[in-house]
Amino acid sequence: MENNYYIHPTAIVDTKKIGNNTRIWAFTHILGKSEIGSNCNICDYVFIENNVKIGNYVTVKSGIYIWDGVMLEDNVFLGPNVVFTNDVLPRSKIYPRKFESTIIKFGASVGANSVIIAGHTIGKHAMVGAGSVITRNVPDYALVYGNPARFKGYICECAKKLIFLDNEAKCQCGRNYNIKNNME
Repeated sequence: MENNYYIHPTAIVDTKKIGNNTRIWAFTHILGKSEIGSNCNICDYVFIENNVKIGNYVTVKSGIYIWDGVMLEDNVFLGPNVVFTNDVLPRSKIYPRKFESTIIKFGASVGANSVIIAGHTIGKHAMVGAGSVITRNVPDYALVYGNPARFKGYICECAKKLIFLDNEAKCQCGRNYNIKNNME
């Protein structure tokens, strides 16, 4: 079977688990046990470690290192220079038996220069503002930003802020959600 993906000549790609129509750009290094789905765009200067799973239709912008224990579900967007950690008590030459798991769920977006502390989940269609520091789980459809990131409201799949009327979340695009307004 012929490979149906693009790898830039300067990239080092050790994995064979790459989906169709994925593009891997310059100066990227992907280790051999990682998995990358179909229709992904892995931009310049990205490093992907072994125990990493990337779903379909994922965009990983430039300057991101994705460490062991990170899972990106389908349709995730990572802005430039997002930082992942995987060891909450790091020491030189002392490694945990298993690295913390970090999950970015379906359709979530993480803004440029955000830091995601290991062991947290960013919920489905959540939006993390640029420069945020994630120190706890982010609920589905939540909008968070700041250092540390704080809950600022809920957003639609179309990325507009939801309006709460009669115990129902509504968007001007026409979608309705069964979300309780739990402003922190």
